[in-house]
Amino acid sequence: MAAPDVVVTGIGAFSPLGGNAQDTWTALLAGESGARTLPYPWVEELQLPVTFAATTKVDPSEVLDRIEAKRLDRGAQHALLAARDAWADAGAPEVDPTRLGVDWATGIGGVWTLLSAWDTLKEKGPRRVPPMTVPMLMPNAAAAAIEMEFKARAGARTVVSACASSNEAIGNALDHLRLGYADVIITGGTEASVHGLPIAAFAQMQALSKRNDAPELASRPYDSGRDGFVLGEGAAALILEREDHARARGAKIYARVLGGAVTSDAFHISAPDPNPDGSVPRTMRLALEDAGISATDVAHINAHATSTPVGDIAEYKSMRAVFGDRLDEVVVSATKAATGHLLGAAGAIEAVFTVKALLERTAPPTINLTDPDPDIVLDVATAPRPLPAGDVVALSNSFGFGGHNAVTVFATA
Repeated sequence: MAAPDVVVTGIGAFSPLGGNAQDTWTALLAGESGARTLPYPWVEELQLPVTFAATTKVDPSEVLDRIEAKRLDRGAQHALLAARDAWADAGAPEVDPTRLGVDWATGIGGVWTLLSAWDTLKEKGPRRVPPMTVPMLMPNAAAAAIEMEFKARAGARTVVSACASSNEAIGNALDHLRLGYADVIITGGTEASVHGLPIAAFAQMQALSKRNDAPELASRPYDSGRDGFVLGEGAAALILEREDHARARGAKIYARVLGGAVTSDAFHISAPDPNPDGSVPRTMRLALEDAGISATDVAHINAHATSTPVGDIAEYKSMRAVFGDRLDEVVVSATKAATGHLLGAAGAIEAVFTVKALLERTAPPTINLTDPDPDIVLDVATAPRPLPAGDVVALSNSFGFGGHNAVTVFATA
């Protein structure tokens, strides 16, 4: 029996650019940046070398009720808000709870809860550690919150594979729908790691941009002056659905999910494999094969493009290895320039952007690219760019520490 076709019927976001998917997309097309100077007193107290990040445009405490906010780590708060946005956008589908699943992701989990509880333990003793600490800090807390919110009983799984996490979760959702485990799956990812320790740690790795005087210009993928990524936070969600189920309920269909692939480098814990014929290009080739298409069918790529000197060029060489000269005809967007790097949520927010690009036939802009790196020869959209008429195929790339690689292939509906 042939595997069922899978479609996207809803999208949601809670991001540095907006409190929902539409506001986020509108701000992205307008060329806005979500990077901003951090207002927290601990930035100065800890003498952090980086004083900015791409924090959510709306504070989740302004949207959630007090009890919800108290019982969820900030990352789970982001996740629940993005999932609600996507679910409403999909028309709140009526589905048997045993046929509704969750495939979610995070890169780090409840770091705010963990470190806050540690401070409480040191300063006030073990009897003052909050009893909800473990349920709040565990990486699957967001998936659990979504599962309980929507009564999903077909499984609630969590991927933790660094910056590839949510793209891998989307691939898992695709597989689970194809295999018949569910009719509808809420998938995506979340992150909330804008905290003194992660900032200090990433800075020590020389991974973060240090443009403290101009945060909005700091994330500049493919630019000769790029000096690291901007730490971001937020969440994004997609409702994936068997096409027959979606059509039976009269759902609007945003895009098709044609295929995907996941590989690992087995090379280095943090550095990308520099081999242009290694695992990163293999991931793209396997994703195209799974989708039943070739490189010549692709018109748009939302690249991983973190704005690091090493990472951007490694991904470029991999894309060139897969597409050859055909890459010159592919429009590339590097949307982390606007959102910062959402770590475990990066693949999800970029999947939302890829779906919107296909729906509106508009590749989103890459801001801050003023002096293109001569060693990276790409057709980068620096303003909203029309995509071709007819059937259009797009890739969404994600690569993470540990050598985790995930690529998803989307197409116009």
